[in-house]
Amino acid sequence: MSIDRSRKSWYLQLMKPNMRGPNYAWLDPSPIYNNSHGFHDCVNDLSDPFVNDKIDAVAAIDAMGFNLGSSIAYRLGVGLVCVRKSGKISRDLIQQSYVNTKREQIMEIANDVLHVGDRVIIVDQWIETGGSTLGAIKLVEKAGAIVVGVAVIVAERSPGGRFIRDNYKLVHCIPDEQLQVETDRHYLSWFEKLYDVSESDLSTVMNGQRSWSLTKVTDATANS
Repeated sequence: MSIDRSRKSWYLQLMKPNMRGPNYAWLDPSPIYNNSHGFHDCVNDLSDPFVNDKIDAVAAIDAMGFNLGSSIAYRLGVGLVCVRKSGKISRDLIQQSYVNTKREQIMEIANDVLHVGDRVIIVDQWIETGGSTLGAIKLVEKAGAIVVGVAVIVAERSPGGRFIRDNYKLVHCIPDEQLQVETDRHYLSWFEKLYDVSESDLSTVMNGQRSWSLTKVTDATANS
């Protein structure tokens, strides 16, 4: 599949569908990180809307948010706060419960990494239900800091995603309504171009109704 790098958010076409069935997320954005040009442009697109804001720290959500969060923090010249899953921090901490894919979980930060009044960006790879992001927002606010905004590659318009859009500055990489609609329905049009199959056939693999090895038409993740 040929990718036109002149298009806004061109790197989104590097993302791959779930090929392992219903126990896995429908989308894998991580191939963006494997492409030097794609990762560079993605980080800039997520950072640029905040360059004129006063920011003290970036809070990145465990685990895939660490890739983006550290890069955005470096780009903005601020520190990184790692929002960890429960049981990972060996110091005094602050905890927050949240619901992610119907399971209640705990996230935490060390109790000395944020101060009252700090201005913070929450960064994660993707908002699906919004549970993790909302948990991180509550955790940062519990520490007395101010959430200036949220930055993610993909933001679905789930109830949690809509709440974040309505109440916080949300920066994401989806460039137009057509791609937003495709994202919300969990199927991107270029998937069938990436793999030489129809939407219905690929959907049976994504839903776990069929298992087979698909041959990629082109390796779009290779650096050009």
